[in-house]
Amino acid sequence: QVQLVESGGGLVQAGGSLRLSCAASGSMFSINAMGWYRQAPGKQRELVATITSGGSTNYADSVKGRFTISKDNAKNTVDLQMNSLKPEDTAVYYCAALKTRKNYWGQGTQVTVSS
Repeated sequence: QVQLVESGGGLVQAGGSLRLSCAASGSMFSINAMGWYRQAPGKQRELVATITSGGSTNYADSVKGRFTISKDNAKNTVDLQMNSLKPEDTAVYYCAALKTRKNYWGQGTQVTVSS
């Protein structure tokens, strides 16, 4: 089992910045990647960014150049720095731990970007 707790969401104006943080605990071995996903009202959950155990990153096209994912292996944390936020970034953001046979999810944190 992996437990994930997100923090850092909130309300921000368009053009502003937020930093999300995810604290992981539990069975940390065999995690292939950590990631951030988001789900807007009426839409499916979608990938925002992932970072592998080796440090390789992947971003959704919609956030490239604006968001940065990073991790601290010593602290078991994964952060998402979000800059130049747009109203369409409004969603519940979920932290994920991706293993071969199972994915683990946090409870989500709301990000609202006002125009």
